[in-house]
Amino acid sequence: MRYVIMKDSLIKQCLDILKTEDVRNEIKVLFSPVTDIILYEIYPYIYGIIFLVFLIFIGIFTILILLSMLFRIISRNKTL
Repeated sequence: MRYVIMKDSLIKQCLDILKTEDVRNEIKVLFSPVTDIILYEIYPYIYGIIFLVFLIFIGIFTILILLSMLFRIISRNKTL
């Protein structure tokens, strides 16, 4: 029981320390090189994904245009 109370108070103290602005700024400064490296490594994949999404959008848009043209041709042939 005593261990649980000590553990809870320790966690509360750590959270209180992390809530201060200067500690948050220090953590940001400490981890900024790591995040920069990670972002630098995944930028080509992000660009590739954006390119593929753009190609898929163009493909779907083209299919919709072709389908609308096909429906117009079919509806004209039915009226004749």
